[in-house]
Amino acid sequence: MRLRVSRLALVCLVLLSAPLVRAQREKFPEDDLEFIEKTWPNAQKDNMGIRYLVEKPGHGPLPVPGNLVSVLYRGQLLDGTVFDESLDRNRPFTFRVGRELVIQGWDFVIQQMRLGEKRIVIIPAELGYGTRGSPPRIPRNATLVFEMELIDIKRD
Repeated sequence: MRLRVSRLALVCLVLLSAPLVRAQREKFPEDDLEFIEKTWPNAQKDNMGIRYLVEKPGHGPLPVPGNLVSVLYRGQLLDGTVFDESLDRNRPFTFRVGRELVIQGWDFVIQQMRLGEKRIVIIPAELGYGTRGSPPRIPRNATLVFEMELIDIKRD
């Protein structure tokens, strides 16, 4: 009888703690998450915890590590402060995928985009600039919002 009570207590404890476990997996602080869900209610969540909206679908194969990609983007904080951008089609931002040349969130997101695709991407701090930030423009633990367009993929 005592063993059954212990198992029942354990099952109840696990079931009651399930919402807490989910909350721990969320990568955005509670205030940021509330703002994100209100501002972008239709944003999808990927398995890394990044939120995104596809504004214009792309076509063709996905980029893979080692590909050279060119991106147009605008990066801003949740309050709308723009901290960086590269919007000139003649001088896009170019980098090799999967070589740790960009923040981890970008390396993950770009491998999910097709040529010509435009997205709004919301990246949690731990996949961005983390606890250090990138002073003076990006504070510590900042959630980042990017408007991104993949305009070229070179598969060398």
